[in-house]
Amino acid sequence: MMLLETVPTLALVWYLLIVVLWLGFFFLEGFDFGVGMLLPVLGRTEKKRRVLVNTIGPVWDGNEVWLLTAGGAMFAAFPGWYASLFSALYLPLLLMLVGLILRGVAFEYRAKRPEAKWRKMMDWFAIVGSFLPTLVLGVGFANFVIGLPNDSLVFNGTLLGLFSPYALLGGVMLLALFLTHGATFITLKTAGEIHDNARKLVGTVGWVTVVLVAAFVALQNIFWPAESSFGDFTVFAWVAAVLAVATLAGSVIMTTRGREGWGFVLGGVTIVSLFGGIFLRMYGNLGFVQDAGVAVTEHLNMITAASSPTTLTIMTWAAVIFVPIVIAYQAWSYWVFKRRISTKNIPDEVEAVA
Repeated sequence: MMLLETVPTLALVWYLLIVVLWLGFFFLEGFDFGVGMLLPVLGRTEKKRRVLVNTIGPVWDGNEVWLLTAGGAMFAAFPGWYASLFSALYLPLLLMLVGLILRGVAFEYRAKRPEAKWRKMMDWFAIVGSFLPTLVLGVGFANFVIGLPNDSLVFNGTLLGLFSPYALLGGVMLLALFLTHGATFITLKTAGEIHDNARKLVGTVGWVTVVLVAAFVALQNIFWPAESSFGDFTVFAWVAAVLAVATLAGSVIMTTRGREGWGFVLGGVTIVSLFGGIFLRMYGNLGFVQDAGVAVTEHLNMITAASSPTTLTIMTWAAVIFVPIVIAYQAWSYWVFKRRISTKNIPDEVEAVA
């Protein structure tokens, strides 16, 4: 039965807004996580590590605002969805939170002390703090493709059940995708040896990532087609899948040929297409399996999980006022820090003491 018409208009609006917030987070924090994971690969000296940190230094905390806003919007607009995910997936989300805390500590306190051991520890905080959230998100969203089990609005899955072969593929795929996205961003923001090494890295890791993304989207469309009682989006899901693979291949080609700007934009389109296809599957069902023998009103979905119309109305007015302001401010900050940097911009005194 087609239930598109049964979803309240404001619930649909807020689902779309939450999707936009998540897509913004993955696009912006994706290269952010990638740069953090590439510290031991492209940052072999203190100056090189300082350059890498400086490429994201002015924007990394702003990028995380998209995640906080997405979580806050889920809590206010769909409290049933928020409560189920954050209680059932407590341990994975705890690992993600630990990673984000480690990253914050690393970037804020790295330069507070000159000792080499201190800075090395902060660098590992940044590496682990970028790796953990990426892995958790990859595994988590792969499970949303499969569908989390629920019964009478209560999640009844197990932690080990989250780590299926497809979910592990999702984790590895997202790690590779963010590494490639981060390396592409580094080619866009740096000059000299770091730029050249990052471009070579995109030329090797990038093609592995294309294969992983192609496998991920092909399997999800074959075994878990985007169709449910809330609508059939199979065609749109295949279009998103093909677009994700094609734009990623284009990003690798453009970056290796010195067109870093186009490479970065196409990499962003890849991320938007990839997760856009996942959110198509989550429409209505919110990533939970729907038993055909049970009434829709007894499942966790956009109808049963939504807040009252009054709450959604108030939230909509607030979003209309403040979301454009936040976007404008962040766009301005990227414009201010748009210039490339290299080790020549790093003074000699930043070298850590023994």
